[in-house]
Amino acid sequence: MIKFLKKTGLQDVIALIVILVGIIVIMSLSSNLFLSPRNITNLLIDSTTVGIIAVFSTMLMIGGGLDLSVASTAALCGVIIGVFQASLGIFPAVLIALAAGAIVGLVNGILVTYVGINPLITTLGMFSIARGLAFVFSNGLTIPVFDLSGEHQAAYDRFTILSEGSFLGLPYPVIAMLLLFALGVTVLHLSSYGRAMYAIGGNELASKMAALPVKRYRVTAYVLSGISAAIAAIFLTSRLYAADPRAAPGVELTVITAVILGGTSLAGGKGNLVGTFLGVMILSALLNGLRLQSTSTDLQNIIQGLVLLAAVGFEQVRTGNVNLDIRKMFSK
Repeated sequence: MIKFLKKTGLQDVIALIVILVGIIVIMSLSSNLFLSPRNITNLLIDSTTVGIIAVFSTMLMIGGGLDLSVASTAALCGVIIGVFQASLGIFPAVLIALAAGAIVGLVNGILVTYVGINPLITTLGMFSIARGLAFVFSNGLTIPVFDLSGEHQAAYDRFTILSEGSFLGLPYPVIAMLLLFALGVTVLHLSSYGRAMYAIGGNELASKMAALPVKRYRVTAYVLSGISAAIAAIFLTSRLYAADPRAAPGVELTVITAVILGGTSLAGGKGNLVGTFLGVMILSALLNGLRLQSTSTDLQNIIQGLVLLAAVGFEQVRTGNVNLDIRKMFSK
């Protein structure tokens, strides 16, 4: 039975479910508001920005890539919606934002795969560039998103429904996140592209020898990562009724933490979206519970950093990449 669980990966999934249930129990005991319907709805909606981005970040990391620019890209795409919505209308502005996200991902992909710049350096640079552009385009101000003229109110109402509407009790942002996870699972496990990303992350040289278009597939993964940031920006802008260049602060850290916590290896070649989804829910429940207890933002960041270190450390120990010898550490 244990061998079957290890082989199928169910052991990791069960462990994540146990952690999630444990956090829910602890937070519900700490606050009577935690399990209230309103808070559960808020918790789910708050998880959507990270969840939407985490879907394609997981694919990218399975293929051996990394994108630290997703939060800045989301802020930039939100500002683009705010800048263009007055002159072009809300939905043309949304299309421009999606294109901008794809362009940011394309630039990242080209610099990493064809120019050969390290993914960490490339996306860290884009992190600063995209955030800077967001402040330049908005003049550092929050841009309200609503119909000033009243001529296109119906379109703006439909845009607002993206965050306020629901179906069968589930808010539209949550439905969008679940659909993206379902799409991601389908692509990863039932398409040649998904299988190739596992192969590329596991052994890039062997993948090239097998005639897989490694560079093209990796560029595609970066483009999808940029588009996912734009999609998250659309729902976030709809929810805030505004485009803020300071939006999504620290989301890149939360995304990476959720993906690694879900079992995706930093080295590539290993990971699954079920684990990522549970990782997103674990972090969302943890941070939501801490906020209900009026925990400071600084302490929340410390706890999130500790979770990231613990997740990476556990992965290193499990894969046998840790060689702790105290005597050697102090013998020199």
